[in-house]
Amino acid sequence: MNIKGKTILITGGGSGIGLEAAKQFLDLGARVIITGRNQQKLDAAKKLYPKLTAIKSDVGNAADAESLFEQVNASGGIDILYNNAAVLVAPSNLGIANDKHAERAAYEMEVNYVGVIRLNNLFLGTLQSRKEAAIINTTSILSEAPSLIEATYSSSKTALAFYTVSLREHLKIIGSNVKVFELIPPLVATEMTADRNDKKISVEDMVKGLINGLQKDQQTIRVGDAKIFNVINRLFPKIGFSILNPKKSHELLRS
Repeated sequence: MNIKGKTILITGGGSGIGLEAAKQFLDLGARVIITGRNQQKLDAAKKLYPKLTAIKSDVGNAADAESLFEQVNASGGIDILYNNAAVLVAPSNLGIANDKHAERAAYEMEVNYVGVIRLNNLFLGTLQSRKEAAIINTTSILSEAPSLIEATYSSSKTALAFYTVSLREHLKIIGSNVKVFELIPPLVATEMTADRNDKKISVEDMVKGLINGLQKDQQTIRVGDAKIFNVINRLFPKIGFSILNPKKSHELLRS
């Protein structure tokens, strides 16, 4: 897929992976629109990269999604929708069998899964009108094996992974030209993972892996250790599970 000249909308684009993606897409000659909930982060991103268009919006809010769609379409629409935004409620030693977890689960699913479907449905008509267009859904290695302390995040990404396959095949059946990519990153060095001491990939390398996959039209783009983990988990699922759930996570649940 060619990036130059494309208009790309990145959710969660005010910092971390989204902001780095904006930078690298701009460097390749794309027009980039970022959106996010934090106006200060959006303002800082705009100051850093003046060519950006920044629109405040919460992907987990239906009214915000509608407003975002209207603003983006009024300015010419997009060629690529990059669903990058996601939330991870801080792990808790309460585990998953309690009422508080249900509240956190509803929030995570709304943003990580329902919000993606909502935006895809809103923008699909515009995307289908383009000569070359794409949707990028970001899942996780946690969609292949769950984390005990991040159970709903894992579940939301698993739901998104299955939805992504279904959407891709649905669009093929109806003869749509919209490409559907699944990005599967490993643990990435962002604010979300700042308190983790595990091995992480940099946002720069993560985005480079994404762009390389897009340019090669790889439907499933595994970056860094996500490639190795996929092989291990398929051949030795118990080992895959133990990699994502080391003894320290068991100790957290027991504490």
